Amino acid sequence: MEELLRINDVAKSFGSLRALDGVTFGIKDKEVHILIGPNGSGKTTLINVVSGFYKPDAGSILYQGREIGGLPPHKLYAMGISRTFQIPSLFTKLTLLENVLVADKGNPGESFVKSLVKRAWVKKETESTERAMSILTLLGLDKLWDGPANTLSGGQMKLLELARALMTGAKLILLDEPISGVNPTLAHEIFGRILKLRDDLGVTFLIVEHRLEIALSYVDTVTAMALGKVVAAGKPDQVMTDPKVIEAYLGA
Repeated sequence: MEELLRINDVAKSFGSLRALDGVTFGIKDKEVHILIGPNGSGKTTLINVVSGFYKPDAGSILYQGREIGGLPPHKLYAMGISRTFQIPSLFTKLTLLENVLVADKGNPGESFVKSLVKRAWVKKETESTERAMSILTLLGLDKLWDGPANTLSGGQMKLLELARALMTGAKLILLDEPISGVNPTLAHEIFGRILKLRDDLGVTFLIVEHRLEIALSYVDTVTAMALGKVVAAGKPDQVMTDPKVIEAYLGA
């Protein structure tokens, strides 16, 4: 299986704090890959670097063989990279369907000129709505499609944010703590749907998550970090029994 993303010797500092110190690992196409480590290990900083919110100080980030390190988020979005956040950022007064439609690319109805001519956008609008509904159905939110987003539970909000990422046509989705604060039943459902999206749509996931007792049973590969460095990588059982990983957690 080919690598979709390759991170090579990436470094990032904030003043005297070296948050990332030569981080190197790869993510295979159509893989669920989790990034673990104690607080302060550099996980979120790495996600912010990969998603374009921070520029790396050194190293390279290759997506489908193309250098993307330092590109802004909107360019990465156009290339097929999307992300979610630990605290979902939704349009709370819009319906679920409207929230998903906002993420659609290239809708001609958004053009001032074309919006005046119905035949220029009505077909695309119909296709976009059908696609948005199919995504909501995949994530089990279809029965709530016409309700406002502010009526959802925390876990449902995370699913809705994932739906928006899918609406962009993303091939790589970065998830920042997708089950944080979610009850165990819905947490398992969220990861079950992540696997379905991988299998049915071919989406690749890079996930930061602390609730390892749930997450590890669903992922293909684990990369463990401590103090800005990668300390272990491989299958879940292999990584979680690695002495360096045990020491990193116990030391924290």
